[in-house]
Amino acid sequence: MTTNNATHTTETLKVPFNVKYQERSITFPVPEQVKTPWFKAAGEIPTTLNYFDGSMVDAVEATAKCLPDTTAYNFYGNQVTYRTFVSQIHAAAKALCAQGVRPGDRVTICMPNTPQAIILFYAINRMGAVANMIHPLSGAEEIVDYINNSQSVMCLTLLQFYPKFAQIRSRLNLKTLLICDITDGLAGVKKLLYPLTVKNKVKLPKDADVLLWKDFIKSAEQYTGEYLYYAKSDDVAAILYSGGTTGTSKGILLSNLNFNALALQTGTAGDCLHPGHTMLSIMPIFHGFGLGVCIHTVLYWGGTSILIPQFNAKSYCKLLGQYKPNYIAGVPTLFEALLRMEDAQKLDMSQLEGIFSGGDSLSVELKAKVDVFLREHGAKEQIREGYGTTECVTASCLTPRFFFKEGSIGIPFPDTYYKIVIPSTHDEVPYGTVGEICLSGPTVMLGYMDNPKETAQTLQQHEDGLVWLHTGDLGVMDEEGFIYFKQRLKRMIITSGYNVYPSQVENVIDAHPDVLMSTVIGVKDDYKMQRVKAFIVPKPGVEPDDALRASILEHCAQRVAKYAIPQEIEFRTELPHTLVGKVAYTVLEKEEAEKAAKKEAVSV
Repeated sequence: MTTNNATHTTETLKVPFNVKYQERSITFPVPEQVKTPWFKAAGEIPTTLNYFDGSMVDAVEATAKCLPDTTAYNFYGNQVTYRTFVSQIHAAAKALCAQGVRPGDRVTICMPNTPQAIILFYAINRMGAVANMIHPLSGAEEIVDYINNSQSVMCLTLLQFYPKFAQIRSRLNLKTLLICDITDGLAGVKKLLYPLTVKNKVKLPKDADVLLWKDFIKSAEQYTGEYLYYAKSDDVAAILYSGGTTGTSKGILLSNLNFNALALQTGTAGDCLHPGHTMLSIMPIFHGFGLGVCIHTVLYWGGTSILIPQFNAKSYCKLLGQYKPNYIAGVPTLFEALLRMEDAQKLDMSQLEGIFSGGDSLSVELKAKVDVFLREHGAKEQIREGYGTTECVTASCLTPRFFFKEGSIGIPFPDTYYKIVIPSTHDEVPYGTVGEICLSGPTVMLGYMDNPKETAQTLQQHEDGLVWLHTGDLGVMDEEGFIYFKQRLKRMIITSGYNVYPSQVENVIDAHPDVLMSTVIGVKDDYKMQRVKAFIVPKPGVEPDDALRASILEHCAQRVAKYAIPQEIEFRTELPHTLVGKVAYTVLEKEEAEKAAKKEAVSV
């Protein structure tokens, strides 16, 4: 990594305009020993870039200087300019300091996509703290672990989620629980009418440690101390979560550079981002795809993020018709659902300039169907698949805009390097040979929070001197540098784009007092790609009836995220085992695959 003391000029679409506001940039010289066969396929897309040397909020404020009157975000018609957005960030940063938050502290955001969530996210960055991003539908026990393990001093959540927090408040090591209402982000008539549509209002206790958003922001007015903290590129900015080799969630430490590099790389490789254009931001902010691409990348390039806190397939069609976004991004299940909706047939998609799929493998068949649909509805662009892991924020390679290879997930981003190695080694395999996908570049995480063992297993320095992220995924690189994803080495279920780690769910089920043992697998699902199924052996004398099934599901609901709760439970007297005594989950996977094949054959 090299830091340059120089001001850089703007190149249309290749270098974002906000670069001209920086005095220093970071560059990464091309390593001599690394093979780069994809350089030719990159065409006019640069293979190396000058990166913003500063914090995430510094980059957004640079954008605001260029485009003060451009809309930064749109929330149900409440359009907020970059100028106003920056003032909101500064007010929230002051409020954080007024509440005793200090640089280096961790603050949890347990929120869907709302203005308060992104305002607080950048405010945390502005005053030098670290944002701990967690899924608002996480189980109560998971929330306890996420907050306490991160040593968070404050947590922001929605009013409607307070009942879950009330159950665990005594076990949370928080100084302040910050509560906001969905109406806090609305304006005009919608702000007045929304309360009339909501039933069963949640009542909050009058406790000193429970603070409403409006009172939180008001506290900034009395604060006169310093609140501007200019974080370094390599300072920790956020913590996102992913499963580990044991199935337990690990906190992934991501820096300012990780996010700023992702934004620059995505915009450059995407070759389609323009100031003022809109992104329909339905991917959640606690996910690297949502936070890194749909929020930070869009704001970095001067676009408008249309914040959608929740959606379903039917409402998605309505949103596409209502907002006519220039960019959409989602998981394969989203696009599959779109094809099945009658309302989708009425859509005009001619305004689309970028359609991106990630979070799960996009099958060749589904891509072909989506591309036909797009053409039939006026779009000039194809759907483009990306690949990555939360350990590098999100995407690290992308299908080129005008060059597609069937089955490929694209070529690496600028300054990102891929190699395919023999699993558990540093030895590269020949082109066309299956091996473990490893990658290196400026988006690779700093490490796992308080987990040096897992960090050392995942981040390894190779003989070429670079630190490589061992993804745990199997893939192939062809002679032109195109990457093909094959399968995951780690045992993992992906349902609607969310990662479910079977061992984590099994540990929860096995803790139920009436369960002897269990195993969890993913089974084919026409909509979610996979759904979670649990095979359970009850303890001797326990009846495997509906009452037990309901008890197990309630037990899971308190301890795992909603998407990880088994949708199907099958009771058995025993489970198949390997020769060394481990549960042979692959036997169960084969059984379910054969069942699905027979069902498909009958339907045909």
